[in-house]
Amino acid sequence: MRIAITGGTGLVGKALTESLRADGHDLFILTRNQVNGYQKGVTYVKWLSKESDPAGEIEAVDVIINLAGESINGGRWSDERKAQIVNSRINATNEVVSIIKRLKNKPKLLINASGIGFYGTSTVDTFTEATEKAGNDFLAQTVDQWEAATLEARELGVRTVFARFGVILDKKDGALPRIALPYQLFAGGTVGSGDQWLSWIHIKDVVQGLQHVIDSSDLSGPVNFCAPEAVTMKNFGKTLGSVLNRPHWIPAPSFALRLVLGEMSMLVLEGQRVIPEKLLKSGYAFTFPTLQEALQNIYS
Repeated sequence: MRIAITGGTGLVGKALTESLRADGHDLFILTRNQVNGYQKGVTYVKWLSKESDPAGEIEAVDVIINLAGESINGGRWSDERKAQIVNSRINATNEVVSIIKRLKNKPKLLINASGIGFYGTSTVDTFTEATEKAGNDFLAQTVDQWEAATLEARELGVRTVFARFGVILDKKDGALPRIALPYQLFAGGTVGSGDQWLSWIHIKDVVQGLQHVIDSSDLSGPVNFCAPEAVTMKNFGKTLGSVLNRPHWIPAPSFALRLVLGEMSMLVLEGQRVIPEKLLKSGYAFTFPTLQEALQNIYS
């Protein structure tokens, strides 16, 4: 297949590019940066600049995967930072839709990155893709706007999927190295109350799940990318400590994290229990369905 990817240099983008290239697909990586070097099967396409014309270079692509957006982990959420998080996602998605409009041959599928933050936070509720109302906090409203920006692609007849990612577990990138560091220093413990849910997914299941979506023509709309087994932060910490052979004993109180991180502290102090109902019903079999299996694989 011919597959275009934006945000191809991020955590998901790099892993997905490597896997799709190994499977023999022709990839077009849309980027604002100059890329040196050559990879067989990969073409780098300039976008988001006045002189670029990506539509002219990716004609006849079968799939577009939009992963572009400012990291939510890049620093304290000032008003300026929050505006960057929102605008980077909306602007990139608007540009993807604009490219689709200009293509003579429309892609069969648009996968737009999204997040389980859509559902808001809760210690008691369980969320599936059937939950239609977005939460009220910053992340929920960001995701709601982000997904709304793709709706025009659906009106153009393109199958559109919102890949609502949970916390992606990878040894070198994302949230896990930061969570694991205190344990590696023998200072790990429960974060906040410990009762908040963490809906997580191994990076390998992210990549394989996206490939499953490409192959499953009946999947559309929101699709939750998280393992079937959500865990509380207390159990996550205990499992991580066990896998790393480190103690789980020094708690990180909520008030201290809020003082240090501000509103960004919601990423670790609040959460949601999310079930990947659509992936499971469509026949996707998780490689790492349990946290123990996932962490053992990552740290083996």
